[in-house]
Amino acid sequence: MVKTITFKGNPLTLVGRALKEGIVAPDFKVTSQDLKEVTLADFKNKLRIITSFPSIDTPVCDLQVKEFNKRATGISSEVAIIGISKDLPFAQKRFCSENGIKNVTLLSDYKTGSFGINYGLLIKELNLLARTIIIVDKEDIIRYIQIVGELTAPPDYEAALKKLEEVINLPAVAKKDELPEHCRPCEGGTPPLPKEKIERLLAKYRGWEFVEDKKLVKEFKFKDFVEAKYFVDLVAVIAEEQGHHPTITIIYNKVKITLTTHAAGGLTENDFIMAKIIDELLITQ
Repeated sequence: MVKTITFKGNPLTLVGRALKEGIVAPDFKVTSQDLKEVTLADFKNKLRIITSFPSIDTPVCDLQVKEFNKRATGISSEVAIIGISKDLPFAQKRFCSENGIKNVTLLSDYKTGSFGINYGLLIKELNLLARTIIIVDKEDIIRYIQIVGELTAPPDYEAALKKLEEVINLPAVAKKDELPEHCRPCEGGTPPLPKEKIERLLAKYRGWEFVEDKKLVKEFKFKDFVEAKYFVDLVAVIAEEQGHHPTITIIYNKVKITLTTHAAGGLTENDFIMAKIIDELLITQ
């Protein structure tokens, strides 16, 4: 997946999880114009066009929302068009009111950057979202990702809408992974994974060590303390959403992460799910 874009020719870094077409779309938590929490699941059983952008107060973003609002009249009613930016909900509400936006649901990622982090679209240097079009089908499979390479350029609407027609006519089957996409709540009595499965999974996780027969441990090294803390902040957002919280230690530019499931007294699938996501969040090391 693209990890860099440009702004007027100058390079910018995209941070967050690594996504690709054909996988299950991660959930996210954003805020509606009436300050309520909204997730991807709120659009369940709809084919979703998600379009993100830096700010509605810029000309290209302004036109992006208006263009989708206009084109929505020719799109099937089974399609939901979702616009996401880090604009405050109040600004989005004003924009929709002033411009008659009724066919695009504008949502804000201002609180934690959940959408940007989960979709790998958070611009590190600006704390804004990249300009994209993503199509998620009714089975929650990502069918199309368009990341605009130059932040000041508009997206390719025609390419996205052509793909939308294909998605409507040709449903896809998710690529099955050995692990679920999301951590599951654990209760007392949940058994730890057998050692054979731990060893099989661990072979796929570079740098993670199996410690004390019940922990996954990995150390990450960064340029300085600020970079280390930034990485920890990304991990914290995901850990809270997954409901699975690692032990994290920062010593200047080094971050040590320890994963275990206390309710099971050892490792469960949740620990490996978190380890996979944490590795996806890594920018440089």
